Amino acid sequence: MTLHLEDDQMCYVCGKKNRAGFKLDFTHMRKGHLTAEVIFQKKHQGYKNIVHGGMVTMLLDEIMVNLAWLDGVPAVTAEISVRLKKAVPVGQKMLLEGFLVKEEGRLLLMKASAKDSKGVLYASAEAKCLKMPLPARPKQR
Repeated sequence: MTLHLEDDQMCYVCGKKNRAGFKLDFTHMRKGHLTAEVIFQKKHQGYKNIVHGGMVTMLLDEIMVNLAWLDGVPAVTAEISVRLKKAVPVGQKMLLEGFLVKEEGRLLLMKASAKDSKGVLYASAEAKCLKMPLPARPKQR
């Protein structure tokens, strides 16, 4: 079975049509680097006033995969490892950064981080992202 990747703008993290989602905006200033800012809300918590670690992980994953796509290389996460170093407080602005480390055949080795406005590291991630074939373009008539 071939995986067909299509963006219908309903992604929970970046989809602009998803009312329940983050609607995250990315800043792609150069190839191999992507940033975004997020303020987690009460609905994203696990324990009282602490963001659920799965939410942090999801956004770190998203910034790495979106970086690949914005660099012109469609990819999906094949493996991810996350280190949650500090509890992320609800209501605090976090800076997300994604980096391309290197390409190895069909894999992209990526890194990401979540830091506060003072540069304190709250979480980091590494991922292996699998390159996907470019979506087919509609035939011209």
